[in-house]
Amino acid sequence: MRRQRDGKLSRRRYAAGSIALAGGLLLAALGSAGVAGASAAPHKQSPVLIGVSLSLSGDNAAYGQAFKQGYELWADYQNAHGGLLGHPIQLKILSDASSLTQLVTNYETLITLDHVQLILGPFSTLFTVPTEKVAHRFGYALIDGAGGGPEAFAAHYRDYFDVSVPVIGQLLPFAKWLATMPKKQRPTTVAYATSNDPFTQPMIPPAQKVMQKAGIRTVYYKVFPAEVTDYTPIADAVAASHAQVVVLGSVDASTVAAFMQAFEQTHYNPKAFIATSGPDSGSSFVSAVGASNTGGIMVPDQWFPSTDNALNHAMTKLYLKKFGGTLNGMNGEIGGTFSSGEVLAAAVKGSHSISNAKIISWLHGNHTIQTVQGPVKFNSVGQTFGGTYIFQWQHLKFVQILPKGAPGSVKTILYPKPVWGQGG
Repeated sequence: MRRQRDGKLSRRRYAAGSIALAGGLLLAALGSAGVAGASAAPHKQSPVLIGVSLSLSGDNAAYGQAFKQGYELWADYQNAHGGLLGHPIQLKILSDASSLTQLVTNYETLITLDHVQLILGPFSTLFTVPTEKVAHRFGYALIDGAGGGPEAFAAHYRDYFDVSVPVIGQLLPFAKWLATMPKKQRPTTVAYATSNDPFTQPMIPPAQKVMQKAGIRTVYYKVFPAEVTDYTPIADAVAASHAQVVVLGSVDASTVAAFMQAFEQTHYNPKAFIATSGPDSGSSFVSAVGASNTGGIMVPDQWFPSTDNALNHAMTKLYLKKFGGTLNGMNGEIGGTFSSGEVLAAAVKGSHSISNAKIISWLHGNHTIQTVQGPVKFNSVGQTFGGTYIFQWQHLKFVQILPKGAPGSVKTILYPKPVWGQGG
């Protein structure tokens, strides 16, 4: 994905006193209903306005649209279960058109002009970092499902919370699987090509360290700018290395498709191919690469549509009813987005308030929150820790394969991967 990188982000100055007064009046109005209103039908109470900026067009549009589905799905589910303290949820979603400058403007507008009481996060670490600054400036809790890069936690803001596991270790189950293979089966060479995106690049070094220790030699390593639009020269260089394993630091399905197309044209078929993002985008991935090319492609993630817990079953049932399609067609970001809403709802219920200060304090209270992705509990910088899994496309099904023996994992791993165009 080519990320737009703007220059200095625009900043507007506002009268802090009027902002605080407006926010206080809104909180007071909602607070007057109190916890006693929680059992009342949501439509009888005033709404809680929640603001979000999403990339509904531009480079990030596929994921922005998936985030929108996830947030709308959560709002429908939560409203059917009493809303927030008895008040219905109303989403205010603005499109930032994949622009960092517009993103900042949108969140400033949502807070100061639209007077949203709460906010939820955008897609990707790259967009989360400037959003954190806005949220911190105005004292808003920022709960997000796709901002787990190290850069998102570097500022140590106490008002930022990422419901998904940090990205830095997400390739380790894959690396450890290769490293523990019997020597006769274990690959001997690997090529790495990654965008300089703060989501993709941090994943590579920990995995490389594990593979190097196991004797899997690095024969190609390239960090390319996020603005790249022609991936053919990089993909051709990977193919020329004849690496038996390819690790691609990608942020969307179109990037993966470009590399796969170049590999196919040069008749290069690695034994294993894993991409950091893209294969988890459901039907968007299948459309981008072609059904016959999906077999054997891997991706790390924390959640997939068939995750076996009651909360996830309820969510996926609602998804199929609302959006149609199939579970294999669901974008992997929906789980993180829905979980963000679940965490927000738990914090509102636990703190008995929609006050951002009280929500932030409660989230730092060592509470464990159950979500569709599994249990969530935050450390001092808003990180949560849990299982990271590796998924693979097999016979047009998206299945969990690693770690071996983990709940939900299938026994069969397609290795070596099928030849391009031969399914699998």
